[in-house]
Amino acid sequence: MSTDEPPFRFVSIALPAILPTLAFSIGEGAIIPIIPIVAHNLGAQLAVAGLIAAMITVGQLFGDVPSGWIISRIGERASMIYAALLSIVGLALAMLSPNAWVLGFAIFLIGLATAVFGLARHAFMTSFVPVAFRARALSILGGSFRLGLFIGPFLAAAVIHLTGSTSSAFWVHVAGCLVAALLLVFLRDPEATFRPRLAASGQREGEILLERESHGLFQTIVKNRGVLARLGSGALLVGALRASRQVLVPLWAVSIGISDANTALIIGIAGALDFALFYTTGQIMDRWGRMWTALPSMIGLGLGQLVLAFTHDLSANSAWFIGITMALGVANGFGTGLLMTLGADLADKKDPAPFLGAWRFTSDAGGAAAPLAISGITALVSLSFASGVMGILGLVGAGILWRYLPRYVPRRR
Repeated sequence: MSTDEPPFRFVSIALPAILPTLAFSIGEGAIIPIIPIVAHNLGAQLAVAGLIAAMITVGQLFGDVPSGWIISRIGERASMIYAALLSIVGLALAMLSPNAWVLGFAIFLIGLATAVFGLARHAFMTSFVPVAFRARALSILGGSFRLGLFIGPFLAAAVIHLTGSTSSAFWVHVAGCLVAALLLVFLRDPEATFRPRLAASGQREGEILLERESHGLFQTIVKNRGVLARLGSGALLVGALRASRQVLVPLWAVSIGISDANTALIIGIAGALDFALFYTTGQIMDRWGRMWTALPSMIGLGLGQLVLAFTHDLSANSAWFIGITMALGVANGFGTGLLMTLGADLADKKDPAPFLGAWRFTSDAGGAAAPLAISGITALVSLSFASGVMGILGLVGAGILWRYLPRYVPRRR
């Protein structure tokens, strides 16, 4: 009896695996630039507005804890559908918020939903995509998020221009969540296509791979404390620099007086540069190794935020802001799929989900801490000082990746 399997094709995962992620991320891309602006319009000071913006990453961090348990109990597709519905609840609350603190809770709920949505697709890709295609597949998944972050701000800018209300951009995410849920309901579940192949070859089914995480996220962290303390600290700083960019850029625009619609437009153009590199990044990682994208990305993010710190009071601060925002988009795009690929590389090949949960928790801890740190430093010192601190941390993160990537993820030929 022949055991040959059909060759892996990206088209087999494109529609059912990527399209719902794209729809969801378009909505998220629409609201990220306007969260601190809406908070500021509700009377929040600059530091408090940064804290409100941080709630989406704080929500993701808390969402990492139960997400494996949820997915193992009700399945990947159902988890993503309920995550989309929870986002809609959070968005409705955000639009009805009477003050910044209610808005912060609403954004926290959206972050919880984002964590479940993201882990479900990451675990699927890790389990079912062949290793030789892993970086490209995960870069495509990351690219779908980047494409959403590119398209979303333009839609937000258009909606704000038409309605005259910054809060109306939340409707873009409502539409994105509804589209994602409908796609998940009506398109064939990709796990149903790939599961029989794994079952025939004696491997575990995708939903079983998620089971252990429900019993011990923190036990998994303790078990893998060596790699998480070393290479994981680099991942934590990658998450921190990415999250700080999402908070610093709109806060900087508010601080130097750029209009709401123009802020969304500038961030959208930077998102285009970010998105444009996603497949190139995957090719580089698969052919030459993960280091070739990790270092340029972190050095670019670090230097960009460090330089930004010295431009606030310049006469040409708007031009500097636009140029550095574009440079940060390129640097971030060069790291597309990096954290997901490293997590997949390090995870147990027979049971990856527990480690993936611990890995995502580690990187999301950086993503949650950075905006909180920016808020605190801005309140105590200034926004420029916060940008400088994050820039230095980015360069430290590059050094950690340079030191530990070859040890834990040696180059594959």
